[in-house]
Amino acid sequence: MNPSASRQGSRYSVTELGAIEAWKGYTAEVASLPGIKVPGKFFLHPVLGLTGMEISVNCLPAGVKVPFYHTHRMHEELYLFIKGNGQFQVDGDIIEIREGTTLRVAPAGERTWRNNSQEDLYYIVIQAPVGGLAAAGTEDGVTVQRKVVWPA
Repeated sequence: MNPSASRQGSRYSVTELGAIEAWKGYTAEVASLPGIKVPGKFFLHPVLGLTGMEISVNCLPAGVKVPFYHTHRMHEELYLFIKGNGQFQVDGDIIEIREGTTLRVAPAGERTWRNNSQEDLYYIVIQAPVGGLAAAGTEDGVTVQRKVVWPA
């Protein structure tokens, strides 16, 4: 079962993904694989209304490999590995991945990955248009001149 938007305000939306182990039960449809539901994958843009990026949460079970290479037309991808380990391949280079590994892949990079371990591999993928970052770090932030108040 996939999560749905649980609350929306005029300037925010929120959903609950559940415990990380719940990610195994998610499924997603991927445009390049018509009619196939990909287990262990959930895209956040439809439930949160994302407009400048795509984010997916993922679980690749122990011993499973992605059976194809893929590239992107416009998006770079950032992979954030949060639990487990395996191997990632970009343009023939093999990269060992584990909890705490972060990996950026340019759109044209031919990529695939595998979980060659005995435990599930959990990761988040963020896609965004190349060159779309208007400001880095905290440069886009604006401090609001108002005292912070929390209800008692």
